[in-house]
Amino acid sequence: MSEANWYVVHTYSGYENKVKANIEKTIENRHLEDEILEVRVPMQDVVEMKNGAKKAVQKKMFPGYVLINMIMNDDTWYVVRNTRGVTGFVGPGSKPVPLTEEEMRPLGIKTEDIVVDFKEGDVVVVTGGVWKDTIGAIQKMDYNKQAATINVELFGRETPVEIGFEEVKKM
Repeated sequence: MSEANWYVVHTYSGYENKVKANIEKTIENRHLEDEILEVRVPMQDVVEMKNGAKKAVQKKMFPGYVLINMIMNDDTWYVVRNTRGVTGFVGPGSKPVPLTEEEMRPLGIKTEDIVVDFKEGDVVVVTGGVWKDTIGAIQKMDYNKQAATINVELFGRETPVEIGFEEVKKM
């Protein structure tokens, strides 16, 4: 069986999230979970000035593009290529070219696996980022994203927050 790689798909601008949803629905309907592993619309946090006030918002890093982690074969190529809103894969002609390790690093997408010593239900402390020193119980583990979802108290109520594995330490 082939190895999964990240590929870039060109979409109509503004259709990135719709394309992501359509591909995920097709994966579910055709049972391609083992071949198309993840679909992402890379986002970044930016601060905008509106009416004299700073506001943190998320913007698409690459408008008009979607990243897909998949095993390239005729079936997966056909499914992605024929999704409404997709104009094609990025690469010469009709041959998709996977992203290299160097191209993936600045996107914050980890390709090497991190082995962790914690699991769902464990209480952990956040060691970095904006939630540093926050303590919470792990609600969900996402090994594809290499992130754990913990509940933190925010404004007096429990709020789920996704934290990368490298920023979490078991108590």
